[in-house]
Amino acid sequence: MTIDTDSPMRLPITRRSVLDPPPELAELRQRCPVAPLTYVDGHIGWLVTSYELARAVLQDNRFSSRPELRHSAVHLVLGDGQPPEEDVPGMFVGMDPPEHTRYRKLLTGELNVRRMRQLEPQIAETANMLVDQMRATGTEADLVPAFASPLPSLVICDLLGIPYAEWQTIRPVSERMLRTDSSAEEVKDCFAKIFEFLAEVVQRKKREPEDDLVSGLIALDELSDVEITAIAFQLFTAGHETTANMLALGTYTLLTHPDQLAALRADLDLTEGAVEELLRYLTVIQFGISRAALEDVELAGTTIRAGQTVTVSLPAANRDPARFTDPDVLDIRRPATGNVAFGFGVHQCVAQQLARAEMRIGFRTLFQRLPDLRLAVPAEEVPMRDGAIVYGVTALPVTW
Repeated sequence: MTIDTDSPMRLPITRRSVLDPPPELAELRQRCPVAPLTYVDGHIGWLVTSYELARAVLQDNRFSSRPELRHSAVHLVLGDGQPPEEDVPGMFVGMDPPEHTRYRKLLTGELNVRRMRQLEPQIAETANMLVDQMRATGTEADLVPAFASPLPSLVICDLLGIPYAEWQTIRPVSERMLRTDSSAEEVKDCFAKIFEFLAEVVQRKKREPEDDLVSGLIALDELSDVEITAIAFQLFTAGHETTANMLALGTYTLLTHPDQLAALRADLDLTEGAVEELLRYLTVIQFGISRAALEDVELAGTTIRAGQTVTVSLPAANRDPARFTDPDVLDIRRPATGNVAFGFGVHQCVAQQLARAEMRIGFRTLFQRLPDLRLAVPAEEVPMRDGAIVYGVTALPVTW
């Protein structure tokens, strides 16, 4: 395998192993950590693959998150090449400071470590309820619909005040929106349907406020209905898709690494560190995140021109041997803090502490309540979620 680093490559790159990033990323990281990349619309930008440079880009205010400035590396999201969040008030993931800072501050109190600790009994109750349901139906289940998907969905629905049964009716729309094979118009239509659904939730909360985050944002009297809807949209996406896939894929990973699973079962106090290592090792945001250069920037001897898009490969950064010893080895005892699975800088995932709590409690509950949990099919028969922004498994048959 040899890459022509002078010829711009394209994403996605085919995986050779279900749990490892494409090997081309490792070669690029070693030979050319800032490599030319061709985007879907023909734009020539850059792919960053080293840990040090990934953090440098993500914390540099000369690189913008604004969607109208960025190009797509994996698919055209709208007919004109722009993502659906452009020009939607409250879509703070696509804003730069100080606009981004205003929205972010409104959420930090609700989603900080202390608040997540307060939510832990509820998360544990939900996890145990789901395991009870699994055990009541026999000794086999598909862990995706039985546990990995409903756990973060139920928690975030309760946090936002969204009826879970209602969300279940529109969840397939969310899944379709995140697939790389969805057309531009399909993504636009999915975005509109989800936004309309959440707008109705906001109107309901205005009439009948409750003890939830959406009602709390309304009570601040600082945000428009559209802004509140946009915030709910981002929180649900951040609070469900990545965690659901990490729970399922993380379980698959542990079940296929018996030495690591045995260590965890022998000492459940290792769970917190295991979560960090699984986040690093798997890095389910498989195509990375992009920024647009606002001015010419020198990056490791390469000049990024103003207007060019830079895509940061989070999976490649988290497997960088300059930062993590033996990075291609899963080791739940490794001090894996500092990984960039949630991004880095001011745009680091606002719901990361919720995700960590759900994974920590979810894995502990599964392996405590189901000590004989194992795959019900050969590992190679588990279907992978290749064609999606968030990597994972589409089904996980297990038995106990």
